[in-house]
Amino acid sequence: MANDPIRLPSGQGGLTRFTEEYHSKLEISPKGVIILIALVIVALILLNYFGGRLLS
Repeated sequence: MANDPIRLPSGQGGLTRFTEEYHSKLEISPKGVIILIALVIVALILLNYFGGRLLS
């Protein structure tokens, strides 16, 4: 096995560069996410309680 070296394609010297500094156009703070989740939970509770009366 020592006589059979493994040949890999030589592209950029084996270095791969990834851009880790991606900036989204829509950024939400962690506090905003928690508030949004709380509002969705409250809306679901209200729909479960009042939804039958509103739709019938």
